[in-house]
Amino acid sequence: MKDISQMKEREDLGSYTVWEEVLIDRKEESTSTNMPLGTPIHNIEMILRKGGQLANPAGAVVKVIAKEGKSATLKLCSREVYLLSKNCLATIKQVGNVGVNQNSLGRAKSKYWLDKRPVVRGVVMNIVDHPYGGGEKRAPIGRKKPAIPWGYPALGRRSRKRNKYSDDLILRRRSK
Repeated sequence: MKDISQMKEREDLGSYTVWEEVLIDRKEESTSTNMPLGTPIHNIEMILRKGGQLANPAGAVVKVIAKEGKSATLKLCSREVYLLSKNCLATIKQVGNVGVNQNSLGRAKSKYWLDKRPVVRGVVMNIVDHPYGGGEKRAPIGRKKPAIPWGYPALGRRSRKRNKYSDDLILRRRSK
């Protein structure tokens, strides 16, 4: 491996990307053109220069499983397989704070200090406040089908757009 200062001294620096000379174990941005297969990446662009959209949350990681022509195949942690352009930017390594959901705050007040307000169940509300509300004592949901507070159906209704632009990029959907 050569040092970056040595690389700057070379006259033909513009003929290749920096990733040919730098180790990939540092957390940097790169295109998937020069990444070896199996590289863990996150914060991936789906469309060129649009910004990172895939694998943003804590602990998320995506693996480069194949490169062919102008596209690269990526395997997400949800076991979905995406086909993206090699020129889309990504950040190497896994997102930190992996065990964010493993720690226990201990009591309700600790959560309140983090500005996480208590959530009231819809069943205990009045009928004017929530579709599940109303009824005497411990009545179940008052409607035939569950709904969100704004009246639209909930629990099982598909919310993804039918003709979303990323449908063409998904090679294999996640199993339910």
